[in-house]
Amino acid sequence: MIIEKPSDVTEAVLGAVDRTPDARTKEILSSLVRHLHGFIREVKLTEREFQDAIGLVNSIGQRTTPSHNEAMLMAGTLGVSNLVCLLNNGGNGARPTQANNLGPFWRSGAPRCENGASIVRSPTPGAALLFQGRVRDANGNAIAGAEVDVWHPSPVGLYENQDPSQAEMNLRGKFTTAVDGSFSFRSVKPSGYPVPVDGPTGVLLRAQKRHNFRPAHIHFLVYKPGFKTIASQVYDPEDPHLETDSQFGVTRALIGDFSLLPDGSYFLKFDFTLEEGESRLPKAPISAKLGQPA
Repeated sequence: MIIEKPSDVTEAVLGAVDRTPDARTKEILSSLVRHLHGFIREVKLTEREFQDAIGLVNSIGQRTTPSHNEAMLMAGTLGVSNLVCLLNNGGNGARPTQANNLGPFWRSGAPRCENGASIVRSPTPGAALLFQGRVRDANGNAIAGAEVDVWHPSPVGLYENQDPSQAEMNLRGKFTTAVDGSFSFRSVKPSGYPVPVDGPTGVLLRAQKRHNFRPAHIHFLVYKPGFKTIASQVYDPEDPHLETDSQFGVTRALIGDFSLLPDGSYFLKFDFTLEEGESRLPKAPISAKLGQPA
C-alpha cells in the first residue's frame, strides 16, 4: 500500500497484521497498533519526543543485566505488573486475591529447606522473624506438596543479588507444604527500600516528582501442579510508604500482621489460596548476583 496521508499508515500496518496466522497474536498486535497509533495522534507526538522515547526504550535494554531487570522495574512503576496480575487472578479480577507482582528480584534455584529452617545464610543484623503459613484451595482444603519460593530484602533494604556482603542466596529458600498445607521459616524482618533510579525508571519517576520507595514486604512464589501458580508479596502495615508504593503493588488482601513479640522478634502468619489453572513457573527476571556472570 502506497502511503498518501497519515491515516493510511494505520490502515497499512493493520493490513499486514491481519495476515498473522495465530489468532491470539493477531488480536494482540491489532489492538496494540490501534492504541499506539491513537496515542500518537492524541498527544500529537513530536519528532523530538519520539526520538527521546526511542532512547528511553533502548536504555531499558541497555540497563538490564543478569542481576538487574530494568524492564520489569519499569513495568511496575507504570502499574502494568499489578494490573496484569489482578486481571488474571481472583476470578479474573472479580474478588480479592493473594496474587501480586513477581517483581524484578526472583532467582530460580533457591536452596531447598526443611519447614522451620532459617533462610539467613550470612550475618544479617536485624530483628528475628518467624513466619507460618498455609496453602489452601478455593474450598479451604489443604494443599500438600506445594513448592513455595521465599525471598526478601535485608533490614537495610538490599536483596542479596544487590549486596556483595551477603552470601549467595541469603534470605532466599524453597519450602514444601506439609500434609496440612503448612510451611514455616525463620529469617529477619525486612525493611522497605528505594528501587534503583540510575536508569530510565529513575527518569520517569523524577519527571513525575515521585519517590522511589517500596514498603517492606516478603515475596512468595507458590507452585503446585493442577493449580495456577501465583507470585505474592505480604506487606508490613506499619511501613510509611504503604499507600504510595512506587510499584503500585499493595492490595488490601496482602497487608500482613507483623506482630512484635516481647523479646523484640516478630511473628507473621499468612495463608495463600490457589485457584485451579495453569501450573507454570515464570522465567526468572535475574539469574546472577551483582558482579557475577549469569
